[in-house]
Amino acid sequence: MSYSHAIPLLTPLLPDRDALAPYLAKLDHNRHYSNFGPLNRALEARLATIFEQHSPHSIHVTTTSSATLALELTLSSLDLPPGSKVVVPALTFVASLTAIIRAGYIPVVVDIDPATWLLTPEIAAEAALRTDARVVLAVAAFGQPQDTWRWSEFQRQYGIHVVVDAAGAFGSQWVEAPDIPVIYSMHATKSLAAGEGGLVVSGDQAVNATVRQLSNFGINLDASAGFPVGHLSFVGSNAKLSEYHAAVAHASLDQWDAQARLRQDIYRDYRQALEHACGEQLQWQAGITLAAPTIFCLRMAGEARDRLETICQQRHIATRRWYQPLLHQHAAKVAPIIKQPTPVAEAVASGLIGLPFSPFLNQEDIIRIVDVVNLASTRRNFIHHQ
Repeated sequence: MSYSHAIPLLTPLLPDRDALAPYLAKLDHNRHYSNFGPLNRALEARLATIFEQHSPHSIHVTTTSSATLALELTLSSLDLPPGSKVVVPALTFVASLTAIIRAGYIPVVVDIDPATWLLTPEIAAEAALRTDARVVLAVAAFGQPQDTWRWSEFQRQYGIHVVVDAAGAFGSQWVEAPDIPVIYSMHATKSLAAGEGGLVVSGDQAVNATVRQLSNFGINLDASAGFPVGHLSFVGSNAKLSEYHAAVAHASLDQWDAQARLRQDIYRDYRQALEHACGEQLQWQAGITLAAPTIFCLRMAGEARDRLETICQQRHIATRRWYQPLLHQHAAKVAPIIKQPTPVAEAVASGLIGLPFSPFLNQEDIIRIVDVVNLASTRRNFIHHQ
């Protein structure tokens, strides 16, 4: 049997030239292309207004050239001694790990909750007490939000800093607690896409000011800071968001509501079709209905996943084992790492599979994918197919 077309895993949807035109015209008029230009400042103000609709306090937003650097700089802004330990879940993208190491700290890789697939304050508390960790990097895995109020209480109770990596959770993860900084990605595959870029969002102006300074090499630009303007007061990086990327982010934000509804509709139809066809053969991440899903991930029996990958390869349907290998299973040169027991993460990962998802996915695509998942889920059907 032949198949009409390949189905890619992810297909980015960024604003077209017509949507970008008014912002590029402003850029040409301003002749300001980087270094916290007017489009950048306006983007930060727009986003702060959006976040403040979901928060009981003022919000501060700082853009960066990527979410990975936003994580690294936010961790660096804590100004902890080199070698300080940072708790991080085993099931997350490698950028969570590299940001910790590049900030000069040591990752403590820990387990996840079996239902939500997230690091919880309870898991973090146990790991921190065992290892004397000074920071927790909680991750909004697959876009499922973290409860910032619970993490704020954890931070107050244990005196341990908390940072939330919500790279793929824009629109679902809010910043309710003022003392928990949250990082978002504007990568091309995210719902708020600028091609590349990151956001540090918090209720603490000092955190955002430090991240901004670190993103500009660590150069002091504040005449009242106690350092001469232009002097290096921190060892930072060049992590500023360009005005071109800010222009794309503005246009993407203009279209965000419509794109979010489209993503929700496709995700709902897709999941319902799979649940109808496969029932209890599939396990889903527990949590809220996401505002703008960007990844479609589920768990199945390990043997079924292997069969699914084989069939999908034959039928030109892309898949991915998201966030695998687990953090502690990477190359020995990625060190030092402290690993705590991770039985739940390893069990979840043994059957985790990412299926194609994008705003371009149509009903024909969904039917094709559901057919192969159903075929792989039941060994009897698979043998008959062979």
